[in-house]
Amino acid sequence: MVKKVKNQKGLTAEKDEFSDWFTQIMLKADLADYSSVSGTIVFRPTAYLIWEKIKEETDKRFKKIGIQNVYFPLLIPERLFNKEKEHFAGFSPEVAWVTQAGNTKLKERLAIRPTSETIMYESYSKWIRSWRDLPLKYNQWNNVVRWEFKHPVPFLRTREFLWNEGHTVYATKREAEKEGESIIKIYRDICENYMALPSLIGRKSDKEKFAGAEYTTSMEFLLPNGKAIQGPDFHYDGQNFSKAYGISFLDKNGKKDYVYQNTFALSTRMLGVMFAIHSDSKGLILPPKITNKRIVIVPILFGKSESDGKVLKKAKEIEKKLSKFGVFVDDRENYKPGHKFHEWELKVVPIRIEIGPQDIGKNQIALVRRDTGKKYTVRVASLGNTVEKLLEEIQKSLFNRAKAFLYDNIIETNSLESVKKIVRSKKIAFAPFCISRKCEDDLRYKSGGAKILNIPDKQPSNGNGKCVICKSKADYWVYIGKSY
Repeated sequence: MVKKVKNQKGLTAEKDEFSDWFTQIMLKADLADYSSVSGTIVFRPTAYLIWEKIKEETDKRFKKIGIQNVYFPLLIPERLFNKEKEHFAGFSPEVAWVTQAGNTKLKERLAIRPTSETIMYESYSKWIRSWRDLPLKYNQWNNVVRWEFKHPVPFLRTREFLWNEGHTVYATKREAEKEGESIIKIYRDICENYMALPSLIGRKSDKEKFAGAEYTTSMEFLLPNGKAIQGPDFHYDGQNFSKAYGISFLDKNGKKDYVYQNTFALSTRMLGVMFAIHSDSKGLILPPKITNKRIVIVPILFGKSESDGKVLKKAKEIEKKLSKFGVFVDDRENYKPGHKFHEWELKVVPIRIEIGPQDIGKNQIALVRRDTGKKYTVRVASLGNTVEKLLEEIQKSLFNRAKAFLYDNIIETNSLESVKKIVRSKKIAFAPFCISRKCEDDLRYKSGGAKILNIPDKQPSNGNGKCVICKSKADYWVYIGKSY
């Protein structure tokens, strides 16, 4: 069968051709461009505005629970990395080093920040002396560089990315662990209510947890190509870093103790997750709450000065009427309406309004939903209410569609053979597993590259059954899948 060739200005790949399709979405929807540095991308205004929205809403919620923003240096002396052995071992393969300044070789290598524990905790050890200095709740919005991997994917896996990294300190384990609930609640709010993205929330296995943490709670997402990807996460670090970096305090009884710490992050990876899950073979689809361009008005012009003038005038009136929703008029004279329709389907606008000479006489417009393609005829007088309801409906519809996709692709099983079939069919297996590290290592080999994504808090009520690898008594049920 001959494959249908699409307009080269639009997408030429279908969504099931994920790699080509995703690259075209990035480039043709003006989200990003490649850089001359391998594995890095340039964020164009459309994508960066979305990141600013995510940052703004997340930061607002952080401040409500007392988290303050700080900034620490990009360059980290090598000696600081060596203090926490597990952390150093986990990150050393990914670190890019600065070894020379001008023509002078440095006496000590400087790491380009892969994460900031090591540089921040040197300062924490100087600032914290007493229980009165606690809690200390700081966050950075910055960039990090991680160089190990061989196959970068724009947004999803890049050598430089933007994120928040929270680093909080408490006097007790109970206080530190309790914060985890608040942080995951914030991340879930942003992901679900702004990006319209549901996730699988649970604890990572010991093998997959953050290097240096006691445990990690993660949010896992499923992409259209069948690969899972880790999103925002929270790490309870206990006293691992405080003992390594000497962050101690005198409690209310004058007794010396080491602090309890947390780290947590949300990154620009989530932009790629959102683009991939919601968009289609025509182009980019975004939830209305995450974009400031929600409505485009396309005047239908025929080159007749009198009728065109009336149409443009009405378009501007409607633009003013709907200004609070994020609306603009595409009045470019050198492009036909059809070209504009295709362009805004490719790019980021949830609602398109079409208005021509006949519509003016009837005091109505045509309105098109980007997510479904459904077309409505709407009276101008009721346009404000209609648009408001429709934007809410689109937001909910995208979330519900993403939720259905996620849960329709999770299959419960209690056998390794079934796990292998599920993974090969680009789905997630939900299966019983034991706590053995050997079984987890064997899983990747025996399943063809799958791993434990996380362990949900809500476990089946009918017991754990037997581990799919060793057939001994399982400790819990886990989500298993291939992952970035």
